[in-house]
Amino acid sequence: MFNAQDLNFSFQLIRWQRVHGRHQLPWQNTRDPYAIWLSEIMLQQTRVTTVIPYYVRFLRYFPNVKSLSLASLDEVLALWSGLGYYSRGRNLHKAARLIVSIHQSKFPQEISIIKQLPGIGPSTAAAILVFSYGKRYAILDGNVKRILARYFGVKGYPGERKTEALLWKKAEELLPKNNVKGNIEAYSQGLMDLGATICTRTKPKCAVCPIHLKCVAFQENRVDKFPIPRPRKSLLVKEAVMLMIIRRGMVLLERRPSKGIWGGLWCLPEMPANENISQYCAHCFGIKIKQLIHIPSVDHVFTHFKLRIHPRFIQANSKFSVISQSERVWMSFSKTMEVGIPSPVRNLLNLNFPHK
Repeated sequence: MFNAQDLNFSFQLIRWQRVHGRHQLPWQNTRDPYAIWLSEIMLQQTRVTTVIPYYVRFLRYFPNVKSLSLASLDEVLALWSGLGYYSRGRNLHKAARLIVSIHQSKFPQEISIIKQLPGIGPSTAAAILVFSYGKRYAILDGNVKRILARYFGVKGYPGERKTEALLWKKAEELLPKNNVKGNIEAYSQGLMDLGATICTRTKPKCAVCPIHLKCVAFQENRVDKFPIPRPRKSLLVKEAVMLMIIRRGMVLLERRPSKGIWGGLWCLPEMPANENISQYCAHCFGIKIKQLIHIPSVDHVFTHFKLRIHPRFIQANSKFSVISQSERVWMSFSKTMEVGIPSPVRNLLNLNFPHK
């Protein structure tokens, strides 16, 4: 069986990456740690094709860490809308302000300090150091976990602590041993490219993989068995009644709490399913319903549960107004395009109802 100390793995991967890997992604061919950090955060649990337009637009608005630190959270989340996992955007904003205030706008170069920044774990910190400064660190994102689990035939779900510790050990052992300039970058990028284009979760292209001959999963014809999937649990379904309250061409929005799903984003108000809608609107918002339409339910799937949204379109009597609150505002539909709003809510706002 392959010995982790053998240089063949890293040599083959580096050679493959330089010929067949990706070289023209927007965040490549730069040593700017800010641009690389932004890409690594956006790429967490998100496909490259999805990230590219968000990344390009975000960098255009906030070209450096100073400009990001001066932005409001609303501005940041507006650019993040639709990308999902919004805690990444909030943490990015917090970290930018810390880098400016504590590190004089210079991205730190010590992995222990980088890992203390909000939203940055060991693999993300390592990737920033590899691609910004050419430092020799192992990465272990989802793609790399899949490659190593197949290559070594690692049993156990990669999300379990014991299995992840073993994968980290393998990742560190496989790092290229020499210090030839560019090797660590090509090797790390090669792992990412291999996982994204060859050693994919389904239908991997083993025949053109540069390391398949010594891959345990390939040798044993069990590629589809690795890595072990997350233990299955029935997906919990949560219900939410959302009120699309329209008055004088404006919609009522509430800012969600900073913690929890869609933290800090603007959203449609919710109400308990068993409440009388007319009484609830009168009591909570000070409005009288002029027109009520029940819109078909919409499902939105999160990692651990499914949210079933029951939208209610409400045309409010213009003589009534919502009780004033700091986190509740009437907003024009053009303005909603400029603030952070979850994708399913934005889709509801784009429905062709008589409010525009």
